[in-house]
Amino acid sequence: METRHPDWEKAPREGEIPLSFDPAQSAADAHVVFIGRVESPWRDRAGCPKNMRAAREAGRPAAILIEPAYRPGLEGLARFSHAALLTWLDRSARNLIVQKPRHAETARGVFALRSPARPNPVGLHVVRILGVDIAAGRVEIDGIDVLDGTPVIDVKPYFASNDAIPEAVDGHAAERA
Repeated sequence: METRHPDWEKAPREGEIPLSFDPAQSAADAHVVFIGRVESPWRDRAGCPKNMRAAREAGRPAAILIEPAYRPGLEGLARFSHAALLTWLDRSARNLIVQKPRHAETARGVFALRSPARPNPVGLHVVRILGVDIAAGRVEIDGIDVLDGTPVIDVKPYFASNDAIPEAVDGHAAERA
């Protein structure tokens, strides 16, 4: 059962379009297991950074806590400087398909946003690894933009040679200029 923060149960902003159903109530078509939780300094949405850049700027380290059965999977991770962390944003709304961010002039489709409110609230975070303790199942990271206790779906090593795309286009850059 998901517990949503009251702030996510808000009236829609102009231009927002909700789905006619709640994806959380749909039949599952995959069996995702949580392999751990995030230990974060953020206890409420109001104080939580909106993105990883802001999380790093806050200077508040965090940790990934891996369940005992999955700890052997951490072997070799300490050789990497960064990892891609996939989380389940369990306290996010799942019924908005078009959203209007506070900073934007117009509404956009959820797949053109990094908002946590989405049909499948999967978070993607590139984190700097500060330390790995396999026995304790603890991965120290430089920062995180999720609430304490957020479930972890997966941890993958970040490969700059494969994952960085220098010519990538930011479709929202003009709005920030």
